[in-house]
Amino acid sequence: MSQPAKLSDLSKNPSTSGTIPSAPVEPVLDQLFQALLDKFERTHPGEDSSPLTAAYQLALRMHAGQKRQSGEPYLVHPLEVAHILADMTTDRTCLVTGILHDVVEDTGVTIEEVRKQFGDDVAACVDGVTKLAKLKFYSREERQAESVRKMLLAMVKDIRVVLVKLADRLHNMRTLGALPRDRQERIAQETLEIYAPIAHRLGMGKVRAELEDLGFQYTDPQAFGEILDAIESKRKANQGLLDEIRSAVEVKLRREDIPARIEARLKRPYSIWQKLKRQKISIDQVYDLLAVRIITDSVKNCYAALGTLHGDWHPIPGRIKDFIAIPRPNLYQSLHTSVIGPGGQPFEVQIRTEEMHRIAEDGIAAHWKYKEGHKHAMADEQQIAWLRQLVEWQREMHDPGEFMSTLKVDLYPEEVYTFTPKGKVIVLPREATPIDFAYAIHTEVGNLCVGAKVNGRIVPLKYTLKNGDVVDILTQSGHLPSKDWLSIAKTSKARNKIKAVINTTERAKAVEIGEKYLEKEARRLGVQWKKVTREQVLSVANEYGFPKMEDLHAALGYGKFSARQVLIKLAPEQVEAYDRASAPAEPAPTVIRDDDNKDLVIKVKGIDDVMVYRAKCCNPIRGEQIVGYITRGKGVAVHAVNCTNVQNLMYEVERKIVVEWVRTTDDTFAVRLTAYADDRPGILSHLTSVVFHEGSNIKALEAQPDEQRADGSAIITMLLDVKDKKQLERVVAAIRRISGIRDVERVN
Repeated sequence: MSQPAKLSDLSKNPSTSGTIPSAPVEPVLDQLFQALLDKFERTHPGEDSSPLTAAYQLALRMHAGQKRQSGEPYLVHPLEVAHILADMTTDRTCLVTGILHDVVEDTGVTIEEVRKQFGDDVAACVDGVTKLAKLKFYSREERQAESVRKMLLAMVKDIRVVLVKLADRLHNMRTLGALPRDRQERIAQETLEIYAPIAHRLGMGKVRAELEDLGFQYTDPQAFGEILDAIESKRKANQGLLDEIRSAVEVKLRREDIPARIEARLKRPYSIWQKLKRQKISIDQVYDLLAVRIITDSVKNCYAALGTLHGDWHPIPGRIKDFIAIPRPNLYQSLHTSVIGPGGQPFEVQIRTEEMHRIAEDGIAAHWKYKEGHKHAMADEQQIAWLRQLVEWQREMHDPGEFMSTLKVDLYPEEVYTFTPKGKVIVLPREATPIDFAYAIHTEVGNLCVGAKVNGRIVPLKYTLKNGDVVDILTQSGHLPSKDWLSIAKTSKARNKIKAVINTTERAKAVEIGEKYLEKEARRLGVQWKKVTREQVLSVANEYGFPKMEDLHAALGYGKFSARQVLIKLAPEQVEAYDRASAPAEPAPTVIRDDDNKDLVIKVKGIDDVMVYRAKCCNPIRGEQIVGYITRGKGVAVHAVNCTNVQNLMYEVERKIVVEWVRTTDDTFAVRLTAYADDRPGILSHLTSVVFHEGSNIKALEAQPDEQRADGSAIITMLLDVKDKKQLERVVAAIRRISGIRDVERVN
């Protein structure tokens, strides 16, 4: 890669005209920029385009000689990002940022230089989308967490930051095929977990849909291919049905004098996959595979169209949703229903006005405004109110794993609309509980919550709230939340408030335990504890990086290190005398033992004499990322990083400890799988043959009809021996390829 030019070289003769620079330019860049200027002039007639040209000239010089993995000039990427932003009809600042978004990260340009030539707005946006690549981090997870945190903070100040970031991610996903497989998977997974949900929360339906389908294509290419094949095999028949349905809908609406245009479509691959996973069904059982969208001129005609369809075709119970009366938090509005149409064919219908459709497709990009003198005034502050709240909740999280985990929960689509007894709407994530509702009302209400009434009836606190529930929280003075609530609460606000209370009480206990532990160990080692001064203990605490003695006692109480280590520093002669007298054997290596008593060595950094064991809740296997959790009296529990219990346990960062697999063994791990399948002859024989060919062994197998379904389903439970995560993934992929298998999942 060539040495980038300095901005000072450009500023000697800056261009202010609307022409493309005369320096030799590859034709593709010339064409892309000219097309961008044309788009800008069409959508912003009469506005000065010279800042775009200046940005292009700068990017052209700074990215000179740089190539993408595909071999094309690097500048193609920033220009394509600007085109995506232009298609959203964003403002000139956004387009300039799109062209310059990589100059700080990938060249010698500084933010101050960008500010000097293009102003504060562009500089702030470029800084907001620049990753923290030049800082040193302990791990990739920490780098990712801090880069995302930086972006969220920048988004609160200027929503254009996220518009550029989403356009950047969208073009990267469109060209992901040029990268190695491991990077494809990592970037695609991050897209599905972070960027697609952000697009959803901002109401940007088109961007979200494309990000999800592209992410799905790379995270599970086999499932993506199978769904595409299933869609293609029926495309002709489905297209015929869609044409028939569209014609029938047009006739019915014309009969009632309801003006409308009709769009017909097939459900997206990722959306189909989500439904198959959630409901354990085959693609033939997806009744809303076909969908039509009715776009009319008024809210009155939206409801009139709904009534017309329901008058002629039977609606499917439970599938009618009114997002016009109660919009989603991202301001999405539409009527949803599913009906049994011509020839008994079920299909989904969305009904909305033109304005609703524009907002549903482009979200915040459709109606954000920057007013003269009020550059950050939004057309509707509600659109990013969730973001301000999110940043506030995440501000105190210092652990990158916890930050990313809770962020993924907060970005999850909010779809449960509940009510207080006085009729106030409380919007919560799916699977939210009365505890989440209580903390959404007020922190004190959450802390004092002892029970809840839903629709007038007492329910347990783990009850899953549903749309339309009226919730009344019962409180009791002096009550405090328990640890169990962490496995029940779903929202960050609730979990953070619960953790704050628990941390306070747990720390007090840890200080007491640590103090007693130190005194007890001193007596055992023959240390004259009464002669040890407070100043000496404080000095040792400072050596460990603790400003107060209580911090040292708390660390001992949590098991962060042993009391013996402290006493060696306080009274080395007395401890050494005890060691010589007792002549202890060398400490055993840190090991964990599985159910078959096979030694599986795990290294625990900084601790040599503590018991370590695999947590039964997730049963981690070699190759999975793991994390240690210090338990009082039981040693270190080793969990898989993605274990659902990890975040419930890791409420106290002091208890988290780094653990790792340190060598390869021939040992196997017992893993339980559940397969959901068609109940047909020969499927068990096929399944056992596939497992055998993948080098695994079936220790136990049980098959039975799924009594909760009446569609010929079966549930097959297997206990397998596998060597590591890679072998498990091969086994699962092979089982999924069996005809009649609907889904396979690991059970802990």
